[in-house]
Amino acid sequence: MIDREREGSRATGMPGLRILLLDQHVVVVDKPPGMPSVPARTPHDPPDVATVLAAGELANQPRPEAVHRLDRDTSGLLILARTADARAALGRAFEGGLVRKSYRALVVGRLPGPEGVVHLPLAPDAAAPPRQRVDPILGRAATSRWATVDGLGLPDGVTAVDLNPVTGRSHQLRVHMAWLGCPVLGDRLYGPTPSVGRLWLHAAQITFPHPASGRPLNLIAPLAVVL
Repeated sequence: MIDREREGSRATGMPGLRILLLDQHVVVVDKPPGMPSVPARTPHDPPDVATVLAAGELANQPRPEAVHRLDRDTSGLLILARTADARAALGRAFEGGLVRKSYRALVVGRLPGPEGVVHLPLAPDAAAPPRQRVDPILGRAATSRWATVDGLGLPDGVTAVDLNPVTGRSHQLRVHMAWLGCPVLGDRLYGPTPSVGRLWLHAAQITFPHPASGRPLNLIAPLAVVL
């Protein structure tokens, strides 16, 4: 039984999946792009994060459960609960607005200024699932904050941006960036963008109260940019 808290970074049996925090209540991983954050829908889909952990680091232990989602093609920080009590506590933290998330993205084009806020309601696009669309009538309120990041030596036409979702709608950041005329690099749903091998959207930082102690936790997983 793993009963001591581990903070830092360790590899797992799945290339690209790293554990940043592990104790008897919670595990936080840095997920690679292409790995589902929740159980796959068909046998042809790749294994999700919990399945990979259950086959490796957490073998012969209760299966963890993701308490929020990342799109399959989005990389970065994902929290999984290891007990029912932890799952309930983390659920309350999300509902109470005690969880803060920040993303780093590479987008195509130049944003209209150094920072801004997007308020655009989103609804499923019934004609082209799983796309979401801006819909002022049927859409649910969605707000995203953004700020450009300079000095990374990116190719011409590519901009780094930090994104903070105030709400948590499906594909929210991707739709909002596309609406600004700067789709996320590699986004095949909301492009067009150049084919670059992956979606350049990464959950880089997450802050939340520990589900047992309430101690504030702040975890960071920088995005490694190789273009």
